[in-house]
Amino acid sequence: MNIHTIILAAGAGSRMKSNQAKVLQRIGGMSMLQRVLQTTTKLNSKSTVVLGHDKEGVLQHLQDIEGNISTAIQVNQLGTADAVKSAMHNTKSSETILVLYGDVPLVSEKSLQELIDKSENGFSILTTRLDDPFGYGRVITDADNFATAIVEEKDASEDEKLVNEIFTGILCISQELLAAGLQEITNDNAAKEFYLTDLVKIISAKGIKIIPIRANNDEVRGANSKSELEALESILRNMNAQDLLDKGITLADKSRTDVRGNVDAGNDCSIDVNVILEGSIKLGNSVSIGANNYLKDVIIGDNTTIEPFSHLCNTSVGSNCNVGPYARLREGSTIEDGAKVGNFVETKKTTLGKGAKANHFTYLGDADIGENTNIGAGTITCNYDGTNKHQTTVGSDSFIGTNSSLVAPVEIGKNAYVGAGSVITKDVPDDALAVGRGKQIIKEDWSKDKK
Repeated sequence: MNIHTIILAAGAGSRMKSNQAKVLQRIGGMSMLQRVLQTTTKLNSKSTVVLGHDKEGVLQHLQDIEGNISTAIQVNQLGTADAVKSAMHNTKSSETILVLYGDVPLVSEKSLQELIDKSENGFSILTTRLDDPFGYGRVITDADNFATAIVEEKDASEDEKLVNEIFTGILCISQELLAAGLQEITNDNAAKEFYLTDLVKIISAKGIKIIPIRANNDEVRGANSKSELEALESILRNMNAQDLLDKGITLADKSRTDVRGNVDAGNDCSIDVNVILEGSIKLGNSVSIGANNYLKDVIIGDNTTIEPFSHLCNTSVGSNCNVGPYARLREGSTIEDGAKVGNFVETKKTTLGKGAKANHFTYLGDADIGENTNIGAGTITCNYDGTNKHQTTVGSDSFIGTNSSLVAPVEIGKNAYVGAGSVITKDVPDDALAVGRGKQIIKEDWSKDKK
């Protein structure tokens, strides 16, 4: 089955009180539109995004999203059927059309796949049940539970108002059937708009069996305001945290764990409160993530502890390591097995070898630190000359004294020592001691004379 998804994303969303299009508002670290497109990619669907308000902003945003994506313009806001009609020129008669909404970002792949599978006879719709369905279009069904119409609140009889199954607006239909139905939809209503909900009654009258597929209410909620956006964020947070629990990860409090990407983990991992996991996260066995940590695109080996208040981005940490608290591992950092990165240490494009230590107040940028080397407190690699970045290399089993500045490019050998307070500008051979400081001068009774 060739799936072509039409995503309605033309609305202004005035209640968002934002200069951006509504679909560009973010939840879980990405725009609502991107989240919808991420789901259509999993369905192997091509997509057409219908643009309107802030179309330039949405177009620019789409440039950063991978996938088979085209666009269409809804010139005037004349309703949902008009929006779908504006995208039909991108579709083919051999395709099955899935209609989604750019501000309904949590609908699951599972629900959509079931919707697609059930559309083989031509038409299926996604519904949900509400305890209080007031204001929503009711799904009217026949004795065989096929949908025959969507009745709006203002048009519903007293019996129809008792129906608590509502139409989400999401549907799956053959392209030819959709094209024919759209031609029959009129704007004979108070708003003078073309409503996609009318399609159900039109297609049912043709004798087509329309199958309702029921989804969880949380996954079909949309966002028209910042309050509703925050509600979606909470729902997504709970969904993702539950997924971590299902994977066997221990959470101190799932309401204070934010997953904004994909997490793979071994056994016996634990995550404390106020942790943000973004991008691709891979944890080995028995990894402990302390409170108030931010991890993005990180690989962490077995039996490693990330102490509280640390920030790791585009980083690989080996097994049996200890990082933090208050450590910052930036892009391109590799911390090998058994190494230790202590408090207020920052690394960037740096490899810290097996068993090496940088325990306090250190900056290591564009550096290669050998195995079992100790980096003293206050050490910095002076890697930037104002124009270019330069490399620092320190061999294995070396010792860099406290408050040293290593002016790159520079190479320090194996089993070498650098005296505390040194500024090193020249290479240091293996087994050597380098001391580079100003000579200490003492003037006795100087302060008495000054006074």
